Amino acid sequence: MNEPHIDKFPTEVFGCPYTGQSEKLQSVLQQQYCKFIKGTCIKPRKSEPHIKVGICSLGYRGGFIDRHVPVIICPQRFKEDIMFETIREKYLSHWTNIEWISEVNLGVGGSVDYVAITKNRKNKIVDFLCVEIQAGGTTGSPYPAVVDLKNSGKYSKQSYNYGINWANEFSKTMMQQAYKKGKIIHHWKRKIVFVVQDIAIDYLKNAVDTSRLGSFNPNLPIDFCTFSLKWNTSQWILNFSNIYSTDIEGINLMLGGAEVDTYPTETEFIVNIIKKGIQDGVLKREDYLKFL
Repeated sequence: MNEPHIDKFPTEVFGCPYTGQSEKLQSVLQQQYCKFIKGTCIKPRKSEPHIKVGICSLGYRGGFIDRHVPVIICPQRFKEDIMFETIREKYLSHWTNIEWISEVNLGVGGSVDYVAITKNRKNKIVDFLCVEIQAGGTTGSPYPAVVDLKNSGKYSKQSYNYGINWANEFSKTMMQQAYKKGKIIHHWKRKIVFVVQDIAIDYLKNAVDTSRLGSFNPNLPIDFCTFSLKWNTSQWILNFSNIYSTDIEGINLMLGGAEVDTYPTETEFIVNIIKKGIQDGVLKREDYLKFL
């Protein structure tokens, strides 16, 4: 089957792709089963906790994307075998055995999503690697699309009222985590890996100063291991994309926002003030025509 049409609606619900064929979707909607964690979806509706949202990825086209693509909004969606296999291949190929421990306390750094460990014959942990997973987040709610699926087996419209909160999830939340946890990892002279979708890096390159974010470097403490979502006959699957490395100063630059040469001028900002003032009814358009 060719890649299904994507618009501004959920592309995967409870791990099942939306292709316009509703039979399988109706079944998973009833079961509320997540194949990525092999159990019931853990993302409830706030107003109805017994009902699980179940949305894994959403169609979206941001200002830095030329078409609608599936954007992962649930961290559980990354938990395909290929994610763990890629980490093993890229970072742990010299280990003789690997075990994964989840939600490990990092003290003042919070907790780490996963820690891969290797032990010796006496069960002493001789090496470890910290791994964090970061998905996108939404503004507005895509859940009405799921309600339409339940009621009619399809979406009632091509565009639902939600957005992707790129800044909050990637340039704020993820970077704060990278800074806080990265400092500890750097102090230990080790490495922490952030697993993200490739478009998260595309967003960062478009929005913040990534001048110290470069190709994979084993000597730098913070990596971003990226995956894309590719259509494979009947489903969306994770596909390894690239690894980027940086240091604490690189994270500082990304937390600080865009590069200086991308800043608006004061004049451009004043024009924006005028436009918004006119839009809000605070300023009169006829008084500012020469500025527009």
